[in-house]
Amino acid sequence: MINKIVASTAEALADVRDGSTVLIGGFGTAGIPAELIDGLIAQGAKDLVVVNNNAGNADYGLAALLKSGRVRKIVCSFPRQVDSWVFDELYRSGKLELELVPQGNLAERLRAAGAGIGAFFCPTAYGTELAKGKETREIDGKQYVLEYPIRGDVALIKAEAGDRWGNLVYRKAARNFGPVMAMAARTTVASVHEIRELGELDPEAVVTPGIFVHRIVKIPRVATQAAGFKKAA
Repeated sequence: MINKIVASTAEALADVRDGSTVLIGGFGTAGIPAELIDGLIAQGAKDLVVVNNNAGNADYGLAALLKSGRVRKIVCSFPRQVDSWVFDELYRSGKLELELVPQGNLAERLRAAGAGIGAFFCPTAYGTELAKGKETREIDGKQYVLEYPIRGDVALIKAEAGDRWGNLVYRKAARNFGPVMAMAARTTVASVHEIRELGELDPEAVVTPGIFVHRIVKIPRVATQAAGFKKAA
């Protein structure tokens, strides 16, 4: 019997290895799998490459993972905002490597990994520092930059509900990078607020089929913390 539900985040993340590339869903704090990130910190894997849209907020979630000193490099689109002081300190002190990727490119590079695409040409970043050292080509009179897929060893994503086969549905903007990251990783771990019986999820509403999900862990429902605020004086 297929049953991908595990009892705890510790069990779900037990085999994450040092040096892994970890894809972490979320858009700012929307859809960030905070409980899975906390589990990864407790698990202890180090020398990680993390892929996320942002580079952490305040001192929790992804920022807490960066602060733990376990991340060697971060690949993201928006590393800096008003409450990104953890990233700022690590990057400015040379303790964290950054690969800056335009947001659309980030999503497409992840999707390409899941779709088995070897590389693709994209006009974004042509003529900028982000295209430096990359192959370019003129296609139909327009300049393009060659981009390669981003593949993960592990993806940590947050969904609204799932069943024991691993089928997932999301809640509104919390969906963000979850579907493409699930496809792009060798192992996908999803946190969910609800476990549904087989057949309860409307097949038309399933965004991530269970074939892309390997483990599911149920977490309590808590309010998402706001981002973009300065520390209190």
